[in-house]
Amino acid sequence: MKSITIKGSERESVGKKATKALRNAGLVPCVIYGGDKPLHFSAEELAFRDLVYTPNAHTVAIELDGGTIVNAVMQDIQFHPVTDKIIHIDFYQLFADKPVTMDIPVRLQGNSPGVRNGGRLLFRKRKLAIKALPDKLPDFFDIDISKLRIGQNIAVASLLSDDFTILHPDSTTVVQVKTARTAVVTDDEDEEDEEGAEAEAEVETTEAEGAQE
Repeated sequence: MKSITIKGSERESVGKKATKALRNAGLVPCVIYGGDKPLHFSAEELAFRDLVYTPNAHTVAIELDGGTIVNAVMQDIQFHPVTDKIIHIDFYQLFADKPVTMDIPVRLQGNSPGVRNGGRLLFRKRKLAIKALPDKLPDFFDIDISKLRIGQNIAVASLLSDDFTILHPDSTTVVQVKTARTAVVTDDEDEEDEEGAEAEAEVETTEAEGAQE
């Protein structure tokens, strides 16, 4: 997974007055958990732009005064209810041998024939929560929908991997195509329906002949 570097300054004073002063100066107070003790630091709000205002998932290399670098992932973020400015961020420190939980975005690849025929595409899960070691975190879940027909879906079960654990039931639908009033049936689907009808007719004929005997 790609990493973003954020430069900040470790802060010793963590009281309300000190926190308010940081925000007034355009800085965001942050805390890194997961180590021996919480590590408090602050950084300019613009430094978090590529981390927060993006659909992508990233790990973070937090570079503090003195050259200390802490690898982490964002766990929680708070915005001002009126101005929407970032007012606080919690991070969780990464260790090579400790799994971490993270939301990974889902990307759809290709064009669904079901949608082309008038079906309605429902993107149920745009992100999936997973648990993995830091070096096994994927950037995306890429899902090919080029064979997804009307009435079909793609579930979590098709995305399982030995590299991570998906924290959703296997039956969870990620994307599906539902029937719409304007939907049309393709030639392939016509053939499938005809084959099914012929099979039913054969069964009915056999049952009728058995009854006559």
